[in-house]
Amino acid sequence: MQSLVISIMGKDKPGLVDSLAKCVYKHEGNWQGSSFAHMAGMFTGFVEVHVADENKQGLIDALDAIKDLSVQSVAVANSENSNTTKLTVDVMGNDKTGIVQELTSVLNQFNLNILTFASHCESAPNWGSLIFKAKAEIAVPEDFDDGALQDSLESLANDLVVDITAKR
Repeated sequence: MQSLVISIMGKDKPGLVDSLAKCVYKHEGNWQGSSFAHMAGMFTGFVEVHVADENKQGLIDALDAIKDLSVQSVAVANSENSNTTKLTVDVMGNDKTGIVQELTSVLNQFNLNILTFASHCESAPNWGSLIFKAKAEIAVPEDFDDGALQDSLESLANDLVVDITAKR
């Protein structure tokens, strides 16, 4: 079996995921996981599919033919490292320009790999501003000091709340 990572983007409308799922099913692919989002009127996301080598090119061609959807696919070798410790980092604070760059810079200073990252802003009527919220899953070495990471993240702003939980 070959692992394919498929990214998609198109103007949002009903049936986009169904079109993708039908292609995968028709070519006997096994849908492993996915993440989709709606942003600024666009629908975007990615899917990991396992497919037999003899069906791979047919699936890629069928995906490329889906109308009104930009599709890219990359064949990858399975490189999952199950021995890695994962931390979930939840961050909340007043929104400001550059907050994502500041957060990712701290993670980079600790040489950490971001596995997933999701963020959004929401109205905070009582505060009169937007609240920034982010959740990241990161891979860390087994003996990693998450207290030092929490201190570094919290030092970015006096109103930043950081919660770190481990998945060992």
